[in-house]
Amino acid sequence: MASGILHIYVDGSCEENRNVTADTPAGWGFCVVSGDTGLGRGRGHILHEVCGPVVTRSGSEGYLGAEIGSNNTAELSAIAQATRWLLESGEEQEVVIRSDSQYALNIASGEWRAKKNKALAKRTQELWNEVSSLRKLSGEHIRAHRGHRWNERADHLAFRAMSGRQALPLQFWKPGNR
Repeated sequence: MASGILHIYVDGSCEENRNVTADTPAGWGFCVVSGDTGLGRGRGHILHEVCGPVVTRSGSEGYLGAEIGSNNTAELSAIAQATRWLLESGEEQEVVIRSDSQYALNIASGEWRAKKNKALAKRTQELWNEVSSLRKLSGEHIRAHRGHRWNERADHLAFRAMSGRQALPLQFWKPGNR
């Protein structure tokens, strides 16, 4: 892999995000970008992208501790899944995880203590710390729905996972298209 910083854009999506339960649909997504300038114009290229539902049933495959399907559990799940990918990928580059959720970034990095979603927060922090022990890892907040190409792509992935639909291939997708 070429040297340089990898940027991982993460996002979560929840159907209503009110009166949420374990059965409320929520999804997460992330895309790994090489050559990103951070300006949101879509520079660089996607090395990897993946999305999935927030799993709320203990013992189920993919369960990370989420008790409910909410926007916050989806955002934390996206960071947890991205850090799991980093551990499995063998990549060694410096990584910046970009999220439109300050809550999720601050919980994952251990700057804030979780008052809710404690099991998921703990697992996400463990993964963050494990990755941090192997390479430089930082988080960066970006504003949501401002036309930033890769943040919009992560939003698309999370929304599609929450909806139970396949993500559109990159060549057929346009920013803002959920």
